[in-house]
Amino acid sequence: MIKEQKPTVFVVDDDAAVRDSLRLLLKSVGLPVEVFESAQDFLDAERDDRPGCLVLDIRMPGMSGLELQVKLNLELQVKLNERHSILPIIFITGHGDVPMAVEAMQAGAVDFIQKPFRDQDLLDRINQALEKDAGSRRMLAERNMIRKRLESLTPREREVLDLVVAGKANKVIAGDLNLSQRTVEIHRARVMEKMEAHSLAHLVRMVLEVERPEEQ
Repeated sequence: MIKEQKPTVFVVDDDAAVRDSLRLLLKSVGLPVEVFESAQDFLDAERDDRPGCLVLDIRMPGMSGLELQVKLNLELQVKLNERHSILPIIFITGHGDVPMAVEAMQAGAVDFIQKPFRDQDLLDRINQALEKDAGSRRMLAERNMIRKRLESLTPREREVLDLVVAGKANKVIAGDLNLSQRTVEIHRARVMEKMEAHSLAHLVRMVLEVERPEEQ
């Protein structure tokens, strides 16, 4: 059995005092934490698809937090075929940064918190982001499993599946594919077995699950 990875909180802030205080805070509640002094340092770091979240200062010298968010969104699109997840982002903002924070939320950030903030308020937001990340990863894992099952189908089984999902009866499918109804029934049974579907409704739900647009 594969051991589940503990989520990591990644902190990106150019202020050393903020980085140190957040490192101590997160360690005090038992959360693994990695800190970076710039957006570029975070991008250059060896990053795998670890679970967690990103606590990101919205204003930084060089690449801003918003610019990093854009790069991460583009990176996700490049990796789409690998079915990666994207880390939920919590922005740390100053008083004048609320319009920027709203823009960040529209681009997929999960939350923002204004300076100065209470430690517990930030921890609450981090815990919510980690729950969101865990849910997203469960959904991705389910979609990947369904895709593997679809890939196990023969071309003919996939044809039958598509027509079944379209709501066509076996007799109609037989006519469309120039097969006997018995042959269609055999293919359909194999599709149900390979897809591990316990009902027609379950089969349809799985296919629709992987064919709808990817969510961030």
